[in-house]
Amino acid sequence: MARPFEIPAPIPIDEQRGATFSSLVELMRRLLGPDGCPWDREQNSRSLRQFVLEEACEVIDAIDRGDPNELKDELGDLSLQVVFLAELARQERAFGPDDVARAICEKLVRRHPHVFGDARVSGAGDVVDNWDAIKRSEKQGRALLDGVPRALPSLLRAEKLGDKVSRVGFDWPDAGGSRDKVAEELGELDRAVAEGDRERIAAELGDVLFALVNFARHHGVNAEEALRGTTDRFRRRFDHVEARVKETRGDWPRDEKGKPTRGVSLEEMDGYWVEAKGFEP
Repeated sequence: MARPFEIPAPIPIDEQRGATFSSLVELMRRLLGPDGCPWDREQNSRSLRQFVLEEACEVIDAIDRGDPNELKDELGDLSLQVVFLAELARQERAFGPDDVARAICEKLVRRHPHVFGDARVSGAGDVVDNWDAIKRSEKQGRALLDGVPRALPSLLRAEKLGDKVSRVGFDWPDAGGSRDKVAEELGELDRAVAEGDRERIAAELGDVLFALVNFARHHGVNAEEALRGTTDRFRRRFDHVEARVKETRGDWPRDEKGKPTRGVSLEEMDGYWVEAKGFEP
């Protein structure tokens, strides 16, 4: 007979102290136990990697949408991944969930000497400067670029790499140099395309994108946010195209598997696209 699990009772916001997080740890241990979930017991840190990324992105989406209930749920999903990984590490005798909490508490106390020590600050700018100085002292001996995670979205990673090396002078002196580099890389991409070398095309395309990120950085533009804005506009405009196709034709043409396929002319869709652009300021 399955053993029940007692869900923590709701607590008024002003009285919450994080005590119910222990229930999540207990629940995760139950799921990973002998009478737990077969799927959970098959997981490892590598298999959970994609879920950590997906849940973090869903938290960001909830923040952008400004929905507190959605944010609460997504933070719960992200917290699950933290506890899940900590419990898997406990099974390997590496560390446990309390070690994770203790480590971040130690770091926060260490990097807030103006709160927990004798340091004095005049504003948020001093706090950031102190944080960076303490972080540098903790990371002495590490390579300059070690602090840029490889798993970051590629445009954001490229921007951070460019910013890091610019601090030691490895950068174009002005935006003009970065723009010239974009033109140079586009020329190399064109030559790779003309030769039909797919591997070289991929490499040169990467160089073009990297050069564009540096160009954006020199103009104070976040390339990741710029592309996100463009993809958001594309989505809104194509949603209008689809709505108009369904309004005039009932639906997209579909293949034998029922999947949308070609059949609506580009000219017709482009007309709807222009309509959608006209709705935007």
